[in-house]
Amino acid sequence: MSKPSGSLSSTASTSPSKVVGSDGRRQRSERSKQAIIEAMLDMITEGNLIPTAQQVSERAGVGIRSVFRHFEDMESIFLMADETRRQRYEDVFLGGDRKGTLQQRIQHAVEQRAKGYELYGNVMLSTLAMRWRYAAVHNNYARYQRGLRKNLDDWLPELDKLDPVAREAVDGIASFEFWNRLRDHQELAEKAAIEVVVKMLNNLIGN
Repeated sequence: MSKPSGSLSSTASTSPSKVVGSDGRRQRSERSKQAIIEAMLDMITEGNLIPTAQQVSERAGVGIRSVFRHFEDMESIFLMADETRRQRYEDVFLGGDRKGTLQQRIQHAVEQRAKGYELYGNVMLSTLAMRWRYAAVHNNYARYQRGLRKNLDDWLPELDKLDPVAREAVDGIASFEFWNRLRDHQELAEKAAIEVVVKMLNNLIGN
């Protein structure tokens, strides 16, 4: 029995060359999108805390129209960049040796946070700068803060016994904002900043 003529025309319309061409366009589009994300991340890491669309397009080697063809706005690029690196950020803050005495764990916790703050300080500064402009960035920052608080509870179960005022003071002392003040405004070396935070936490928790 002969095949319906419609099946022949359908087969002919999807030629291998068209499939390959379509795949090639998708791959180029994906490469452009990834280049835009990486450009944003690289500039922030280097200290350009709020890159413009023009700067991102130039760094990525794509046209400005290509930027907004892939992303609705600059907030969307920032959120996708955050999603791309989130696991890397969390791996640093969730790592570290959590055994030992209270004093040892305080030391280890501060050192681990210092490692994360030093690696991703410009990303945090960028987020702080943009959180008032973009609601989604504001929400992301709040989520990270909740995660850091929970993580500190894991390091130091003794925090459960503190009164509410002391508990809030611990989060303030262990925060990136305080770390940035010590390192940037007060110009302390990393080791000296660690010593300050460790001493303050020991005074609050160790008594």
